Amino acid sequence: MTASRIANQRAIIDRRALTDAIWTVIDAVGAAQARPQVVELLRAALADGRTEIAARLAAKPSAGHDCAEAQAFLVDQLVRVIHDHVIEAVYRASNRSTGERLTIMAVGGYGRGEMAPHSDVDIAFITPSKQTAWCEQVIEAMLYFLWDLGLKVGHSSRSLDDCVRMGRSDLTIRTAMLEGRYVWGDQALFDEARARFWAEVVAGTERQFVAEKLAERNDRHKRLGDSRYVVEPNIKEGKGGLRDLHTLYWIGKYIHHVRDVSELVGVGLLTPAEYRAFRRAENFFWAVRCHLHTITGRAEDRLTFDLQREVAARMQFADRPGKSAVERFMQYFFLQAKRVGHLTGLFLAQLDDQFAKKQPRGLLAGFRARRRMLKGYVVFGGRINVPADGWFAEDPVRLIEIFVLADAHALELHPDAMRLAVRDARLVDAVRGDARANALFMELLTSRHDPESALRWLNEAGVFGRFVPDFGRVNAQMQFDMYHHYTVDEHTIRAIGLMAQIEKGEMKADHPLASAIIHKVVNRRALYAAILMHDIAKGRRGDHSELGAEVALKLCPRLGLDDKETALVSWLVRHHLLLSASAFKRDLADWKTITDFVAAVQSVERLRLLSMLTIVDIRAVGPGVWNGWKRQLIAELYEAAEERLRLGHVQHGREQRIAAKKAAVAERLGAAGSLVERLGKQLADAYWIAEPDDIIAMNLTQLDAAKGKALDVHTEYYAARGATLVTVIAADHPGLFYRIAGGIHLAGGNIIDARIHTARSGVAVDNFLVQDPLGRPFSEEGQLARIQSMIGDALANRVKLVPQLAARPLARPRADAFEVQPTVDFDNAASNRFTVVEVGARDRPALLNRLARALFEAKLMVHSAHIATYGERAADVFYVTDLLGEKIDAPQRLKTVEKKLLEAASEGTVEVAAA
Repeated sequence: MTASRIANQRAIIDRRALTDAIWTVIDAVGAAQARPQVVELLRAALADGRTEIAARLAAKPSAGHDCAEAQAFLVDQLVRVIHDHVIEAVYRASNRSTGERLTIMAVGGYGRGEMAPHSDVDIAFITPSKQTAWCEQVIEAMLYFLWDLGLKVGHSSRSLDDCVRMGRSDLTIRTAMLEGRYVWGDQALFDEARARFWAEVVAGTERQFVAEKLAERNDRHKRLGDSRYVVEPNIKEGKGGLRDLHTLYWIGKYIHHVRDVSELVGVGLLTPAEYRAFRRAENFFWAVRCHLHTITGRAEDRLTFDLQREVAARMQFADRPGKSAVERFMQYFFLQAKRVGHLTGLFLAQLDDQFAKKQPRGLLAGFRARRRMLKGYVVFGGRINVPADGWFAEDPVRLIEIFVLADAHALELHPDAMRLAVRDARLVDAVRGDARANALFMELLTSRHDPESALRWLNEAGVFGRFVPDFGRVNAQMQFDMYHHYTVDEHTIRAIGLMAQIEKGEMKADHPLASAIIHKVVNRRALYAAILMHDIAKGRRGDHSELGAEVALKLCPRLGLDDKETALVSWLVRHHLLLSASAFKRDLADWKTITDFVAAVQSVERLRLLSMLTIVDIRAVGPGVWNGWKRQLIAELYEAAEERLRLGHVQHGREQRIAAKKAAVAERLGAAGSLVERLGKQLADAYWIAEPDDIIAMNLTQLDAAKGKALDVHTEYYAARGATLVTVIAADHPGLFYRIAGGIHLAGGNIIDARIHTARSGVAVDNFLVQDPLGRPFSEEGQLARIQSMIGDALANRVKLVPQLAARPLARPRADAFEVQPTVDFDNAASNRFTVVEVGARDRPALLNRLARALFEAKLMVHSAHIATYGERAADVFYVTDLLGEKIDAPQRLKTVEKKLLEAASEGTVEVAAA
């Protein structure tokens, strides 16, 4: 940073005027009494400077460098004023010894001359040798002034020898000193410190520094989510952010002693175009970071959902058809992060090359890898390169061919080849219709090696989005919600990678169903094409499934798929949400669910393809989204549908299925098998159809043990479902369901599935599957006991449910950054016996309890409930009848129920719970 770049510096801070004001105070009251007034003058100067910088940022909201450099200039001037005040007025020494010398070095980000409004002020006070009493007094007085200004100061006081010794032993100190910049004090002492640092700390340790810095970077990425497409990114520390750019600069500076990023061009680590991209990304990230600090009034570097809207507005992003301002802002953010990732890869590969060229010659030199040719390409040291600068221009199909060869032969792209691919990416436009180019692309997409890495390289080179323009439209596109963790292109590439891993047998434990059926698939190419296109129409006006199916009809023939494959891909894209919606939001024990699903799917091949597409789609949404419960539901639906499609009918009638279930339960119970006959008679046929045999066995055992009890609650970890099973046996009465739901929520549980049964004796047998807010089962004794006690308290009216539930914190912090309009949908065709009610609303602890209470007040009976959450959105589905066991189909009655449910789902005033 050079001060001359900052326009109208004195509008930010006038050092001379500030110094004169301080001396005026000292002349009036004396140095000893002046301190409080001096601090106030300094505070006012800092506040005025920040106000001026904030005004400049508001006027030029994308001028990140200007803001960061102005902030560092403001702090520089304050440090200089404080230093001069301390040595001239507070601890004046008229005849200082050679040991009483002090230099002030800015280190870290402050050393680079770049600061956000609330960044730490990192300062090193350097003395020639062991500190004298005068030096200690000056340093302490300066620090107290800086602290009184409310600045967060990272400081160190070291002698020249200490700097060398500690720089050698500690990577953090070495990195901080690498960016050391003279601020004020003894210039000759600073120059000596720099000279000794380069000669005694850096010399000979270049390789070690690079290795340690890259290891540090990898650790940081893992800690913050190892993707540059995390939807709440850390602007400073996250992958593809400022710290990654700084790491490149540090490495270049350490090895080549560059003083500025622009000098990385001269030493061959960046091209002029790459340097411009570096500065563009850095400028944008600094602008975002400065806005974050200004908005929050603190050192906030996380671009959280609640801040994304405001930063987007401040940076003047506007809504466009199909894309909100915040989505456009975040798309630009991710494009910059992607560029940083690309620059990092090229930079490090170039560095590798430079190191390789410096390797000493010797006896073993002849044993190093030799150059070889592969279809005209040069292969050396595990990398594939082009033989000439005009290679891609001669035949643009090679822009795809090089990635296919790299994947097939497990090679990396040489940085020179990657640079040329980026430069010449536009040439691929001319071969979109070329049969060879499309065949090569399909070979890459359906590769049995590592298509995920190859497609990511293709994407980072800019070739992917140009060859498939529809995919280019979703490049770096995020969705402003808490469900989707990655941008659309990253999610798609991850899903393709997951499918390849499943196909190679690497995910049998996590995905037994997909691993079992993948090798039975006939239309493998259609599967991978459907994964590529399932979200390709996101961000457009309309249903992305419908629009994506239309894209598939046009794109598939171009890629070389025949009419049958094209129709299949289009169907898969159109219906890619069908299986998950049926599995998670419908009752799989209701035969009509299976009938409707089978009618839509129509063939076993489609079922297999749709199942695998669904699994990788959910799994690639982000960490923690896939769980045992979803795996179980998808497997259940697949098995039921596959049996129906294969046999053309239900294998057994209702009576045979109940008899088979009773036999299976008796076998499970062993010596207690008589319970099936003795207690089973109390339970209706619907119970035997709905519940699996392992749960029935547990229910019968509990029923037998609970004789004479008013309430019996059983809880246990249910590994098969990845959830906790909670069974409540109690005398049935109106409102039982909503009270039990309230008790479970007060204990910190989320109900994901509920089945409500009433025995012929009037006893309720209700089974709930429960997870914690992060989708994990409860398994500790204390947690299970708390669920039991809270259900007891809720049923005995010992707690006021609604106020306590409303007071609980949101399961997902910052969910209130999103607006979710409540919806209510009725479906009388989804079941022959029940009306299916689906309520969509913002997820919160009191929601299910309020909805269940609304259904109770509407005089409806809940027979089963199925709860799915998608980030901040909840979809609660209830299978209901009226009190006579009939469906609700009268329009006026449906309107009344809808009104009650919308009131319950809204987030207005909370009514006091009835006793």
